Amino acid sequence: MKKFITTSFAVIAIVGMTNAQSIVNGELKSLLEKSLTYFPKVKEVELSVQQAENRLKLTELNKYPDVTIDASYAYVKPKIEVPFGEKTFQFAPEHNVSGAINGIYTLIDFGRLKTNIEKSKLELQSAHHVAAQLKNSLFAQISQLYFQIIYAQKAIQIQDQVIGLLNENKKVIDAQLANGNAIKLDALTMQSKIDNESNRKIDLETNLKKLLNLLKYATGVDNIKEGQLAISVKGYTFEEALNFAIEHNPSLAIARDRISIAKSDVAISKLSDKPYIGAKASVGSKNGYLPAISDPRFNYNAGVGVSIPLFNGGKNKQLVKIQEKGLELSEINVASLLHDTEKDIQAALIDIVSSQSRIKNAATQIEQATLAQQLSASKLKNGTTTPLEITSTNADYQKALLNQLQYQYQLCNSQIELLRLMGVELAD
Repeated sequence: MKKFITTSFAVIAIVGMTNAQSIVNGELKSLLEKSLTYFPKVKEVELSVQQAENRLKLTELNKYPDVTIDASYAYVKPKIEVPFGEKTFQFAPEHNVSGAINGIYTLIDFGRLKTNIEKSKLELQSAHHVAAQLKNSLFAQISQLYFQIIYAQKAIQIQDQVIGLLNENKKVIDAQLANGNAIKLDALTMQSKIDNESNRKIDLETNLKKLLNLLKYATGVDNIKEGQLAISVKGYTFEEALNFAIEHNPSLAIARDRISIAKSDVAISKLSDKPYIGAKASVGSKNGYLPAISDPRFNYNAGVGVSIPLFNGGKNKQLVKIQEKGLELSEINVASLLHDTEKDIQAALIDIVSSQSRIKNAATQIEQATLAQQLSASKLKNGTTTPLEITSTNADYQKALLNQLQYQYQLCNSQIELLRLMGVELAD
């Protein structure tokens, strides 16, 4: 398993892939940039990065000695004294005072500090990758929302166009009804179709308002200009997309970070059996020195000590065993995540090809539906068709336009999903 993980993530992206970009329009790019300052979750993740930086600095500060200033006073009774002939000799004062500056410094820790610093650096790196993951996910969601809004706007335009055609046909039928060439049922049938399409337009407008409200929640912007359902994306092969994802997908990077951090935990726990060698020094003043035991006197001391762990009931070995199992789980998680990424990239590429083919086919359907609609409208004016036929051709025309719009929207979604999986920066 370890060999598999190492080999998988040693793959280097092909030459030029680091420059791969998706080109979005200026409006979408502006929305993505605004989300970084508006969306509250972004600030939370930025603070977590700062916390990781502070923890790294705290760990690095352990290389400096600990210095303290200590002062004390103690009143001692009974006196510590011994009779000596007719006199009494006092060994310690009643009022004990002392003050000192003390320093402790680790001389040799057998790699403990270095390993802890490396772990803190890995945790900081992971915090940056978590921030990148949020940005990657946020940008993808806002981009999908942006194109969903454009889809709704264009669908409303199609509804307006269809309603306009129906109203024109309604005028023709009204004129025919006045001339006695049509019956009232024909006019009511056409009006019913107009009312149906008007209600559908209301549904689309309601959904658009909800989408714009969601956009405001994420970016602070509650309107967008009319855009196009298109995003400029290179035609990636599966191998190109996967190699780029291995290098840049933040979720995979976080999973690799967990492996590195787990290795650091194992290394730190194994160092628990190593000794400590440290130095200690003190300089100050205190009383209690013979013969003038009450007078404070300058004093100092310095020395070196060693602490060697002997026995702790096997707790360290058990901890190492647990952490090694956690490391193995992290490696399995990376392999599983990589496997899922391969599947999702392949699915996104299939969806892209499928949507592109459907868009091409939809163009022919629109051309045919347009001609059929124009023909039925002409026949209606000549009194050689029925409201049922004109309604059917209008419905076919509307369906063809909406199908093409839907395929364009699906293509944008599939492309955005591919870029998210690859870890491509959408705002570049």
